[in-house]
Amino acid sequence: MIHFVGAGPGDPDLITVKGQRLLAAADLIIYAGSLVNPALLAMAKPGCAIHDSAALDLDQVISLMGEAAARGHATVRLHTGDPSIYGAIREQMDRLRARGIAFEQVPGVSSFFAAAAALKAEYTLPGITQTVILTRMEGRTAVPGPEAIRSLASHGSTMVVFLSVHQIDGLVGELLAGGSYRADTPVAVVHKASWPDQRIVRGTLADIAAAVETAGIRKTALVVIGDFLGDEYELSKLYDPGFSHGYRQARE
Repeated sequence: MIHFVGAGPGDPDLITVKGQRLLAAADLIIYAGSLVNPALLAMAKPGCAIHDSAALDLDQVISLMGEAAARGHATVRLHTGDPSIYGAIREQMDRLRARGIAFEQVPGVSSFFAAAAALKAEYTLPGITQTVILTRMEGRTAVPGPEAIRSLASHGSTMVVFLSVHQIDGLVGELLAGGSYRADTPVAVVHKASWPDQRIVRGTLADIAAAVETAGIRKTALVVIGDFLGDEYELSKLYDPGFSHGYRQARE
């Protein structure tokens, strides 16, 4: 069995209980060395074979998995955050499926959750937005036309932008071109969320690019945009004493 395990955003304590258990039992661990905290590898048992996939191509990764499966060994493919978000796991799973090798996907804590925790923020505030858009700027990986940043920005909802801090100037321009965000819309850049060297840069669309440049942040950061970072919002109906639901009757 091959297990695709979400390693979490960086803090070793944020791997799931299931992920930790599978990691400790693995005979082979293939981890995304450019992003996964190496402290997680201390959970491996003695004698476990460990490979950094940063130096491997897809064929080499699949070959390692196939050899381990043929020997009846347990493999953990350790991806940063949650493997379903920018994890490039579909192509790996399709190769395994074609070979008749069983696999399982184990969720992890995504960095966009860790970023909200670092900011002590809630992405979905009543009266502000009830939608979170996860996206990225176009780079070497193309983005479908309807998903261009300026198109998504037209909604004015909370937006979390992955893999794009190195294009912060262009990103700001595209966000403003959407027509719903303003120059004074709050923005935060969270670098290495949950890691010991985590950094947060706050600003607005008018000044965030300069602040990021000054901070020297070029990778491993999320850009989060929206008025959820402000101070105005409506109280939730969930705890409103005048609101009835299946577990509580409203008070006069």
